[in-house]
Amino acid sequence: MARKKKEECKGIPGWLISFGDLMSLLLTFFILLFSMGTISLEKFHMVIKGITESLGGRKVIHESKILNAPKGVVQFPDMYPKLEKKKRLKHELEKLQQTLKTAGIDAEIQSHGSLIRLRLNSDKMFPLGRSYPYSFVVPLLTQMCERLKILEFPLTIEGHTDNLPLKNGKTNLELSVERAVNVLRIFLKCGYPEKLISARGYGEYRPIAPNDTPEGRAKNRRIEFVIDVGG
Repeated sequence: MARKKKEECKGIPGWLISFGDLMSLLLTFFILLFSMGTISLEKFHMVIKGITESLGGRKVIHESKILNAPKGVVQFPDMYPKLEKKKRLKHELEKLQQTLKTAGIDAEIQSHGSLIRLRLNSDKMFPLGRSYPYSFVVPLLTQMCERLKILEFPLTIEGHTDNLPLKNGKTNLELSVERAVNVLRIFLKCGYPEKLISARGYGEYRPIAPNDTPEGRAKNRRIEFVIDVGG
Protein backbone atom coordinates (compact mmCIF):
# COMPACT_ATOMS: atom_id res chain seq x y z
CA MET A 1 0.00 0.00 0.00
CA ALA A 2 1.37 3.41 -1.03
CA ARG A 3 2.29 5.78 1.75
CA LYS A 4 0.46 9.08 1.98
CA LYS A 5 2.59 12.01 1.03
CA LYS A 6 3.47 14.04 4.10
CA GLU A 7 1.73 17.43 4.04
CA GLU A 8 4.04 20.40 3.79
CA CYS A 9 3.80 23.24 6.31
CA LYS A 10 1.79 26.18 5.09
CA GLY A 11 3.83 29.24 4.25
CA ILE A 12 3.24 32.55 5.99
CA PRO A 13 0.91 35.02 4.24
CA GLY A 14 2.57 37.44 1.87
CA TRP A 15 1.17 40.50 3.64
CA LEU A 16 2.91 39.49 6.87
CA ILE A 17 6.33 39.80 5.23
CA SER A 18 5.55 43.32 4.06
CA PHE A 19 4.18 44.20 7.50
CA GLY A 20 7.37 42.94 9.18
CA ASP A 21 9.50 45.01 6.81
CA LEU A 22 7.38 48.07 7.58
CA MET A 23 7.78 47.62 11.34
CA SER A 24 11.54 47.23 10.95
CA LEU A 25 11.76 50.42 8.90
CA LEU A 26 9.66 52.35 11.44
CA LEU A 27 11.82 51.11 14.29
CA THR A 28 14.96 52.16 12.44
CA PHE A 29 13.44 55.56 11.69
CA PHE A 30 12.57 56.29 15.33
CA ILE A 31 15.98 55.10 16.52
CA LEU A 32 17.54 57.51 14.02
CA LEU A 33 15.37 60.37 15.27
CA PHE A 34 16.27 59.60 18.87
CA SER A 35 19.98 59.47 18.09
CA MET A 36 19.78 62.85 16.34
CA GLY A 37 17.93 64.51 19.22
CA THR A 38 19.69 66.63 21.80
CA ILE A 39 18.65 67.10 25.41
CA SER A 40 18.25 70.69 26.56
CA LEU A 41 19.56 70.98 30.11
CA GLU A 42 17.55 74.16 30.64
CA LYS A 43 14.27 72.60 29.49
CA PHE A 44 14.95 69.49 31.55
CA HIS A 45 15.38 71.53 34.71
CA MET A 46 12.35 73.66 33.83
CA VAL A 47 10.19 70.52 33.74
CA ILE A 48 11.58 69.30 37.07
CA LYS A 49 11.17 72.74 38.63
CA GLY A 50 7.55 72.98 37.45
CA ILE A 51 6.65 69.57 38.87
CA THR A 52 8.44 70.32 42.13
CA GLU A 53 6.82 73.72 42.63
CA SER A 54 3.38 72.30 41.86
CA LEU A 55 3.93 69.85 44.71
CA GLY A 56 5.03 72.61 47.06
CA GLY A 57 8.80 72.10 46.85
CA ARG A 58 11.47 74.75 46.37
CA LYS A 59 14.62 72.72 45.62
CA VAL A 60 15.36 69.61 43.60
CA ILE A 61 18.04 67.02 44.29
CA HIS A 62 18.66 64.95 41.19
CA GLU A 63 21.11 62.39 39.87
CA SER A 64 21.13 61.97 36.10
CA LYS A 65 23.27 59.57 34.08
CA ILE A 66 21.97 61.07 30.85
CA LEU A 67 23.17 64.56 31.74
CA ASN A 68 26.34 63.30 33.47
CA ALA A 69 25.44 65.57 36.37
CA PRO A 70 26.56 64.78 39.92
CA LYS A 71 24.11 64.41 42.71
CA GLY A 72 23.43 67.76 44.32
CA VAL A 73 21.04 70.63 44.90
CA VAL A 74 19.96 72.56 41.82
CA GLN A 75 19.56 76.26 42.59
CA PHE A 76 17.12 77.32 39.88
CA PRO A 77 17.28 81.14 40.14
CA ASP A 78 20.97 81.06 39.13
CA MET A 79 20.35 78.70 36.23
CA TYR A 80 17.53 80.50 34.45
CA PRO A 81 18.46 83.97 33.25
CA LYS A 82 15.69 83.76 30.65
CA LEU A 83 13.09 83.00 33.29
CA GLU A 84 14.31 85.88 35.42
CA LYS A 85 14.16 88.20 32.41
CA LYS A 86 10.64 87.00 31.63
CA LYS A 87 9.51 87.67 35.20
CA ARG A 88 11.03 91.13 35.04
CA LEU A 89 9.35 91.78 31.69
CA LYS A 90 5.92 90.87 33.08
CA HIS A 91 6.53 93.14 36.04
CA GLU A 92 7.51 96.03 33.76
CA LEU A 93 4.48 95.46 31.52
CA GLU A 94 2.13 95.51 34.50
CA LYS A 95 3.59 98.85 35.61
CA LEU A 96 3.29 100.22 32.07
CA GLN A 97 -0.29 99.01 31.91
CA GLN A 98 -1.18 101.05 34.98
CA THR A 99 0.66 104.13 33.65
CA LEU A 100 -1.17 103.92 30.32
CA LYS A 101 -4.57 103.43 31.96
CA THR A 102 -3.90 106.48 34.13
CA ALA A 103 -3.30 108.42 30.91
CA GLY A 104 -6.65 107.18 29.53
CA ILE A 105 -5.23 104.54 27.16
CA ASP A 106 -6.79 101.09 27.51
CA ALA A 107 -4.03 98.46 27.81
CA GLU A 108 -4.28 94.69 27.93
CA ILE A 109 -1.59 92.06 28.44
CA GLN A 110 -1.92 88.66 26.77
CA SER A 111 0.46 85.71 26.87
CA HIS A 112 0.45 82.81 24.42
CA GLY A 113 3.37 80.42 24.18
CA SER A 114 6.61 82.37 23.80
CA LEU A 115 4.78 85.58 22.80
CA ILE A 116 3.56 88.29 25.15
CA ARG A 117 1.33 91.04 23.73
CA LEU A 118 0.75 94.48 25.14
CA ARG A 119 -2.41 95.61 23.34
CA LEU A 120 -3.23 99.34 23.34
CA ASN A 121 -6.41 100.96 22.07
CA SER A 122 -5.35 103.56 19.51
CA ASP A 123 -8.31 105.96 19.85
CA LYS A 124 -6.52 107.99 22.56
CA MET A 125 -3.12 107.55 20.92
CA PHE A 126 -3.70 108.95 17.41
CA PRO A 127 -5.89 111.67 15.93
CA LEU A 128 -8.68 110.27 13.75
CA GLY A 129 -7.21 109.06 10.45
CA ARG A 130 -3.71 110.33 11.33
CA SER A 131 -0.55 108.27 11.60
CA TYR A 132 1.50 110.23 14.17
CA PRO A 133 0.54 109.97 17.84
CA TYR A 134 -0.66 112.82 20.04
CA SER A 135 2.10 114.86 21.68
CA PHE A 136 1.27 113.55 25.17
CA VAL A 137 1.60 109.95 23.94
CA VAL A 138 5.22 110.31 22.75
CA PRO A 139 6.68 110.51 26.31
CA LEU A 140 4.62 107.45 27.27
CA LEU A 141 6.03 105.50 24.33
CA THR A 142 9.53 106.69 25.23
CA GLN A 143 9.03 105.53 28.81
CA MET A 144 7.85 102.17 27.50
CA CYS A 145 10.97 101.90 25.36
CA GLU A 146 13.27 102.81 28.27
CA ARG A 147 11.81 100.00 30.37
CA LEU A 148 11.81 97.37 27.64
CA LYS A 149 15.07 98.01 25.80
CA ILE A 150 17.30 96.90 28.68
CA LEU A 151 15.73 93.42 28.55
CA GLU A 152 16.65 93.07 24.86
CA PHE A 153 13.75 90.90 23.75
CA PRO A 154 12.73 90.81 20.06
CA LEU A 155 9.83 93.24 19.61
CA THR A 156 7.31 93.61 16.79
CA ILE A 157 5.03 96.65 16.67
CA GLU A 158 1.72 95.88 14.92
CA GLY A 159 -0.84 98.36 13.66
CA HIS A 160 -4.53 97.41 13.33
CA THR A 161 -7.67 99.31 12.29
CA ASP A 162 -11.40 98.76 11.87
CA ASN A 163 -13.03 98.34 8.46
CA LEU A 164 -14.50 101.83 8.02
CA PRO A 165 -13.12 103.66 4.96
CA LEU A 166 -10.94 106.72 5.56
CA LYS A 167 -11.85 110.18 4.30
CA ASN A 168 -8.31 111.23 3.40
CA GLY A 169 -7.92 108.75 0.54
CA LYS A 170 -5.64 106.33 2.41
CA THR A 171 -6.47 102.70 2.93
CA ASN A 172 -6.72 101.20 6.40
CA LEU A 173 -3.72 99.03 5.57
CA GLU A 174 -1.59 102.08 4.76
CA LEU A 175 -2.69 103.82 7.95
CA SER A 176 -1.86 100.81 10.12
CA VAL A 177 1.61 100.50 8.57
CA GLU A 178 2.36 104.20 9.02
CA ARG A 179 1.27 104.15 12.66
CA ALA A 180 3.40 101.10 13.44
CA VAL A 181 6.43 102.62 11.68
CA ASN A 182 6.06 105.94 13.53
CA VAL A 183 5.98 104.14 16.87
CA LEU A 184 9.03 102.14 15.76
CA ARG A 185 10.88 105.39 14.99
CA ILE A 186 10.16 106.66 18.51
CA PHE A 187 11.60 103.44 19.93
CA LEU A 188 14.69 103.65 17.71
CA LYS A 189 15.25 107.26 18.77
CA CYS A 190 14.99 106.09 22.38
CA GLY A 191 17.69 103.49 21.75
CA TYR A 192 15.89 100.19 21.28
CA PRO A 193 18.32 97.78 19.50
CA GLU A 194 17.63 98.06 15.78
CA LYS A 195 18.24 94.36 15.12
CA LEU A 196 15.56 93.40 17.65
CA ILE A 197 12.67 95.59 16.51
CA SER A 198 10.32 95.56 13.52
CA ALA A 199 6.97 97.00 12.47
CA ARG A 200 3.95 95.56 10.65
CA GLY A 201 0.55 96.79 9.61
CA TYR A 202 -2.51 94.61 9.10
CA GLY A 203 -5.27 97.15 8.53
CA GLU A 204 -8.68 95.64 9.16
CA TYR A 205 -7.60 92.10 8.27
CA ARG A 206 -6.90 90.78 11.78
CA PRO A 207 -9.89 91.87 13.87
CA ILE A 208 -10.32 90.73 17.45
CA ALA A 209 -14.01 91.69 17.52
CA PRO A 210 -16.84 91.97 14.97
CA ASN A 211 -16.74 95.17 12.91
CA ASP A 212 -20.53 95.47 12.82
CA THR A 213 -20.83 97.41 16.10
CA PRO A 214 -19.14 100.60 17.39
CA GLU A 215 -17.80 98.65 20.38
CA GLY A 216 -16.29 95.97 18.15
CA ARG A 217 -14.68 98.51 15.83
CA ALA A 218 -13.21 100.35 18.82
CA LYS A 219 -11.51 97.12 19.97
CA ASN A 220 -10.06 96.56 16.53
CA ARG A 221 -8.42 100.00 16.43
CA ARG A 222 -5.24 99.16 18.27
CA ILE A 223 -1.45 99.03 18.45
CA GLU A 224 0.12 95.80 19.68
CA PHE A 225 3.61 95.32 21.07
CA VAL A 226 4.48 91.66 20.48
CA ILE A 227 7.44 90.50 22.56
CA ASP A 228 9.11 87.17 21.83
CA VAL A 229 10.42 85.88 25.16
CA GLY A 230 11.72 82.71 23.51
CA GLY A 231 13.92 84.54 21.03
